[in-house]
Amino acid sequence: MAQLTLPQLERHLYAAADILRGKMDAAQYQDYIFGMLFLKRASDQFDVAQAALVKKLVAEGKSQEQAERISEARGAYKAHEFYVPQESRWSTIVGKSRTEPAEALNVALAQLENHNHQALDGVLSYISFTESRGGNTKLTKPVIQQLIDHFSEYRLSNEDFEFPDLLGYAYEYLIGEFADEGGKKGGQFYTPRSVIRMMNQLVKPQSGMSVYDPCCGSAGMLILAKEYVQDHGGDESHLSVYGQEDNGSAWAMARMNLLMHGVADGVIHHGDTLADPQHVQGGQLQRFDRILTNPPFAQNYRRAGMKFAERMGYGWTPESGKKADLMFIQHVLAVLEADGIAASVMPHGVLFRGGEEQKIRRQVIEEGRLEAVISIGPNVFYGTGIPACILVLRGRDGAPEGRRDGVLFINADREVTAGRTQNLLEAQHAEKIVSAYEGWREIAGFARVVKFAELAKNDYNLNIRRYVDNTPAPEPQDVRAHLYGGVPRSEIAARKAQFEAFGIEPEGALFRLRDGDLEYVDFLSEGYAATAARIPELAQEREVVLGRAFHAWWREHREQLAKLPVHQQKSQTREELLTTFVAALKPVGVLDRYQLAGAVAAWWFDAKNDLDVLMAKNFKGLIDGWVRSIASAFEEPSVKADAKTKARYRAAMRKAREHRLVPELIPEYVKQLETAEALVAKLDAEVKAGSPPKKTSKAGQGGGEGEDDEEELDLSRVLPPKQLAALKKEQREAKLELTFIKASFVTKLSEAAKELTPAQAQEVVLGFLNADLYARMTRFVTADRLAVVDAFRRWGEKYAVTMADLDQEREASAKRLRGYLEELGYV
Repeated sequence: MAQLTLPQLERHLYAAADILRGKMDAAQYQDYIFGMLFLKRASDQFDVAQAALVKKLVAEGKSQEQAERISEARGAYKAHEFYVPQESRWSTIVGKSRTEPAEALNVALAQLENHNHQALDGVLSYISFTESRGGNTKLTKPVIQQLIDHFSEYRLSNEDFEFPDLLGYAYEYLIGEFADEGGKKGGQFYTPRSVIRMMNQLVKPQSGMSVYDPCCGSAGMLILAKEYVQDHGGDESHLSVYGQEDNGSAWAMARMNLLMHGVADGVIHHGDTLADPQHVQGGQLQRFDRILTNPPFAQNYRRAGMKFAERMGYGWTPESGKKADLMFIQHVLAVLEADGIAASVMPHGVLFRGGEEQKIRRQVIEEGRLEAVISIGPNVFYGTGIPACILVLRGRDGAPEGRRDGVLFINADREVTAGRTQNLLEAQHAEKIVSAYEGWREIAGFARVVKFAELAKNDYNLNIRRYVDNTPAPEPQDVRAHLYGGVPRSEIAARKAQFEAFGIEPEGALFRLRDGDLEYVDFLSEGYAATAARIPELAQEREVVLGRAFHAWWREHREQLAKLPVHQQKSQTREELLTTFVAALKPVGVLDRYQLAGAVAAWWFDAKNDLDVLMAKNFKGLIDGWVRSIASAFEEPSVKADAKTKARYRAAMRKAREHRLVPELIPEYVKQLETAEALVAKLDAEVKAGSPPKKTSKAGQGGGEGEDDEEELDLSRVLPPKQLAALKKEQREAKLELTFIKASFVTKLSEAAKELTPAQAQEVVLGFLNADLYARMTRFVTADRLAVVDAFRRWGEKYAVTMADLDQEREASAKRLRGYLEELGYV
């Protein structure tokens, strides 16, 4: 059986949600989908483990019957291994799916939890297929049967995946999709993964450490902490993860998420962290090396009855008024190891609100517990459009030497990519933010270390724009230039570096000197619009130099990627490529180090899943996976699918046919397909033009008896019946030929992939990676070039037309008007 690819599994899981979508919202149906997925996964993986045990016992001399009987006992498996009783096995569920499917699923969930009490205590009891809970809509029998049939399509054991943590990635994908659909409700349990990855880059968890999230939602912080350790060459199994979550559904989701990622030893408690923190050892709060969290914004809390109230040593915010934010921060500081680091998402209000919150901020700063304040752009988080910030906090030991004289402020609210419904903090933005944090130095309009004395002078108001204002400078307006023309040389000097990055000396190439005027220059006689249109041509020489440097760098370092399946050094490869890329291309001068590093970071992140497959399956295995993903997109939707689902399937088919592997492997087929499609389109147009037009009434006209109430028909392009029939026959034949060509698509692509040698497969994959990185770099180049053109055009729009020109135009217009009035006899 062919192994599942990530796109294939993601489509499969999303299609399961299609069965429920429209019947209830995402906040309701996610529990059913996650519960059924967990059951199917546990059963399939147990089937593999049981078969392996039976095989082992038979090899040791047991009979088949004895081996099978032993394999049914819980004691035959290690304590940490999942044991799936007969009632919870998928074969049992399928067997009962046509009689009592809801009851079968409930029994399966209960028995699975009972037989794995340590790992699943309370997790699956939140899900019921026979009754409504927590506002969930009760599912009908046909819908449950449809879900069971759908999950039966694929086996979900480890050996069915093309790389080890594929199911974990797919589960995270599904959580993200549900959060996207759930809107504000989704934000209660989901933090955008790009933000979490950046937070991990800030605190750098390492193997052997403990990581804690006091408001863990779906456990994304903890999952990605392990991912960070793994990506940086550490042993993620030696990273201990802890969490607490107040929402029962999210807590169950977090437990399942960890298990789906193969994390059986994560400790996630259920309860209110402020009222009753549950990670306690020997009567004392447990402490952690790293803390990552995104507490709920603007909450109230109760001081009465709060356990471990000594956590709040810096003060108490008002219990009402939704100001519990700094109470969560005090909890984080209380449970952080002395040399620990924490990163917490917070609303901006905690930075400047007065009263008790101001007193808390002062003490936190004076004790050296606040290291950095990082502004994140608006509309990045689900459920709120307000901008947020990240506070980087330190344990009692404080920041390291060299960082103890102030707080670093980073204003990154412009470091986002606009999305359709959410803005995105992408890898290149994170790279710039992390680089500024690690550099601990001033970057104009972006980062600044503010001394404690200045913070005290400002009453510990931490409003980021007070210290790092990235508001664009107002457009300068030169009165003399407006009146008499010319462009101030001072304005050109202020933008000189922007032009020189592209090898353009603005005064020499874009302007001409003014006689006797050393402070201003004139536009060229061709006009500013024509000059602006030539700027891309002037920039081309420097861009060619950049391109040559890129290709020289690639030739030198491509071998590191080529040997990735052998040396398996993913993190070291990324670091080497990023460092050498910046070193090789920065001297050209077109892009700065942040843009170059950002291009590599974004490119590497985009290729992350493919690189995982590459390390597991080599280059040919990666291409085979692409082919399977493309082929799976041509599976037909269920006959019961609604119009929206069918449209999504059609879109997936189009996207699969446009996969870049297609023209690479079967270019002749692509030409044949395009020719056939063009012929069908041509014949469709000709048949439509040559057919008699339909008769239409002249609505609302005439009405008298005997009056012809039909429009006069245009028969000039209508073909004779015999000729039209021949054309329609040709049209039918062309459509049949196109259908035949399309039907052979997957076969031809699969055959071409099989014929690839390992060396050819390597060239194809490396060619794609090369093109992707070049495209990433080119986006920055294009954006900067357009900015240069825009800057020049603004000079033209401001100063090309002088006040004298306007006076002349006004006088000419007045003269023309007088002439018209004289002709009409009014003057």
